[in-house]
Amino acid sequence: MERTDYAGQRSVPITPERISDSLWIAYRWMSLGLATTGAVALGVAHSPPLLDFLVGNRLVFYALIFGQLGLVVAFSSMALRVSTAAAAAMFFVYAALTGVTFSTLFLVYTASSIASTFFVTAGAFAGLSFFGAVTHRDLSAIGRFGMFALIGIILAQFANMFFHSAGLESLLTFGGVILFAGLTAYDTQRLKYMFAQANGNANMPLLGALTLYLDFINMFLFLLRMTGDRRSR
Repeated sequence: MERTDYAGQRSVPITPERISDSLWIAYRWMSLGLATTGAVALGVAHSPPLLDFLVGNRLVFYALIFGQLGLVVAFSSMALRVSTAAAAAMFFVYAALTGVTFSTLFLVYTASSIASTFFVTAGAFAGLSFFGAVTHRDLSAIGRFGMFALIGIILAQFANMFFHSAGLESLLTFGGVILFAGLTAYDTQRLKYMFAQANGNANMPLLGALTLYLDFINMFLFLLRMTGDRRSR
């Protein structure tokens, strides 16, 4: 018998096939989000007036950053209680805002290094996520350590804004790559458990897509800082 879930959505029984299907749906939503981010970033980067406005107005730039954070919090708390269309709209607005801020990367790094880093990230992400999906090893310890490590990296980066230590910056960048590599595998396994324990809410894959999207873009940013070719000034 079918049941009615949040926002009048119908629930379906959870089976191994449904878990696999939910993961693939999450990957598709994540890929669409990344495509949106890339398209917006390229569009803004190739529009000098927009880019000048963004770079020349720090308040606007920081408003976009805080807007992104607010959307993540709102999406995480509301995704399972609203319609799929509303949840998808929030996800794509967040992806588009990320694209606007990512457009500034083209002022710092060459387009070729951004592209090559993206493909390296995609390959690493695919391998790590596949491992998380198929391994029978419990990765929860990685998740617990990762949360503490993330807080430590954020605080250390903030402190380094005042110390300007190149050595610490390199250490944090390398640590960030390792951190989000581990979180990619952990989050994939965690999503499997979430889908298995959920009641078939149609928006669960969207919630999973945001998690995977955040792992991808953060790993991309740290890899770009580590290996990206900077533009000559």
